[in-house]
Amino acid sequence: MFGFLCLLFILCGEPGLCLEEHGGFTFDGDIRRFAVATNTVYIATQEKLYQLSHDLVLVRSLTLRGILRDGTDMGGAQFNRVSDSAQWNSTFSINVLMPFVGNESLISCGGTDGGCGYCEVLDLKDISKSLHSEQIQVGPVERSDASVAVLVNVKKDPIKSETFILTAVQSKKEKPEKPEKCLSDSHTVNLHNTDNDVRRGGIFSISDEGYKPSIKVKDVDVEFVDGFQISSTIYLLSNVRSGSGNNRVRLIWLEGKSSKTQTLKSFRGATLRVSDVGGEHSRLVASSVIPGGPPVLWSGVFSVDGTGTNTELLVFDISPDLTGGKTDSDPDPDFCSGTCPKSADPKQTPKTLKPKTVLFRQSYMTSVLTVKQKTWMVFFIGTADGQLIKLAVDKNYHTTCPRVLYRASDNRPVFPKIHLDQVDHKHVYVALRNQMKRVPVSNCSTYRNVHECLSAQDPYCVWCHSKNSCTFEDDCKDSERLSTPDDFQQKVVSYKLVKNNIGQLSLIIQTHLTVKQTDQLNFACQFSGTSCRNGPSPQFPQCTCILTTGTLPAEGLPVTVRFRLGNVSLTEQLKLTNCSEIRGSPTSVLCQRCINSGCGWINNSCSWANQGVDNCWQTVHLLPHHSAEVLLSPCSYRTMFAKQ
Repeated sequence: MFGFLCLLFILCGEPGLCLEEHGGFTFDGDIRRFAVATNTVYIATQEKLYQLSHDLVLVRSLTLRGILRDGTDMGGAQFNRVSDSAQWNSTFSINVLMPFVGNESLISCGGTDGGCGYCEVLDLKDISKSLHSEQIQVGPVERSDASVAVLVNVKKDPIKSETFILTAVQSKKEKPEKPEKCLSDSHTVNLHNTDNDVRRGGIFSISDEGYKPSIKVKDVDVEFVDGFQISSTIYLLSNVRSGSGNNRVRLIWLEGKSSKTQTLKSFRGATLRVSDVGGEHSRLVASSVIPGGPPVLWSGVFSVDGTGTNTELLVFDISPDLTGGKTDSDPDPDFCSGTCPKSADPKQTPKTLKPKTVLFRQSYMTSVLTVKQKTWMVFFIGTADGQLIKLAVDKNYHTTCPRVLYRASDNRPVFPKIHLDQVDHKHVYVALRNQMKRVPVSNCSTYRNVHECLSAQDPYCVWCHSKNSCTFEDDCKDSERLSTPDDFQQKVVSYKLVKNNIGQLSLIIQTHLTVKQTDQLNFACQFSGTSCRNGPSPQFPQCTCILTTGTLPAEGLPVTVRFRLGNVSLTEQLKLTNCSEIRGSPTSVLCQRCINSGCGWINNSCSWANQGVDNCWQTVHLLPHHSAEVLLSPCSYRTMFAKQ
């Protein structure tokens, strides 16, 4: 198991503001929201808004304490900031924090101590410069981790599009009363302006040519988890709980076209089925789109028992289904864009989506970020006890061993959102209570030799033979790289024991490496430690040794194989075992031992490789929370995730 990647020596300046030596920053209060835009990170705590460089160096901070002055006939209320030492009567609590890069602005909205909504538009490069402020509700007024806000583009015609703020606000059947002065036209899902066009109600307005379109909920509680846009389609994901107490995970598609009204009316819905058993207790915890496509692949962390103890990472194909027209006889059971009926019709059943695969099972997962590295999908997973885990998955959904990149010393939970550093793409931002960490996506240099580097099957790392070290791929020239293929292999070198019809044994060695063409031509093998004669001439990636004996000793036969690939040499030590003598139980463990010994598996017994298949999955049935991956993987899950 990976321990800490570094010691956290802290270099402190002013009290409460600490820059940590190894890519971290400690704030004067707990983090409420954070966002990333190109080369800047923005963090809102209870009393301050911070602007940090991409490597987490403080650029400036802005107090959120001030004096709220009542509005006049000429405008709304004004929030005037005060110094840290001055008295104040209100705090601006930021619940929506969105960089609008195209407009060079930072949008921050939330509520003041009086319970009313308030918004500011700040300069993206200098948050001390205010561009606009307004007393208006955009998103939740009170702190809510069950609401989302995202910038979306609506294509008004073939050449013109407009940017709106889509807010999806947590909705409960029992709604708290608001002060009369704080009444709002916002509903559950809204589209707000981002410009100051007075003809359409001004900035933050939800009006659309005289209408105030929105999506409302029926007699259910809704908690939103994520929202995003891909091409012209907008996606919203939420947990919906009805009066019966059962939870449903809902997906909404919206077409960003024509106008606010048409966009909100276009919604279609689907239900994500997590499990056929006990699915009514499943909840979506965190969400991340898988880059690439089509199809639109998406990963979600689900609590399968509703408590967060048993969590799973699942992959769905959520490609939009916007076909057909919605009619009054086919409404959505939970949402509506017009007048909602008083209660949902239990007979209404939207489309159901089933997962493509269950990738990973681990207790108390809280967050996920998915990035693409070559053909690999790389998942960064946060947990409630402060771990950041990396899981690499190939195009066939085979997973490498999960690795712990970071672990908090005091078990503080990782925030639901993890962001990639957009400058170098080699770090991720992880928020834990009052700390922001910038964690490397890999630590290639910790692999001490070519065998460790390649055995790790880390999509970010290659062996750079000119530097004689393991490095990030883009830190080494193409002609100098040695790497593993773009699909999962349990080992860098695999082998098979084959017996022909006259009882002659052959040892077939195969390397699983990616090298340049000239190194393939210079491929060579040398066997030692056993009596054998060379078989066919080595041809990358395979070489063969024909054993001079037709039987193997009971204690096994040691063999050493040395490979040459251009300027790089590899050594692999093997122990050959008589395949027919491999016996035992349980079946799943025996099968894996058989395959790892270069043998074949057929009819629930071990035999020579040419007489059986090399796939143990056929012998294993998935059990709840005990997948075949756990039974057959070379990774030791219990050891890897044991607390230190």
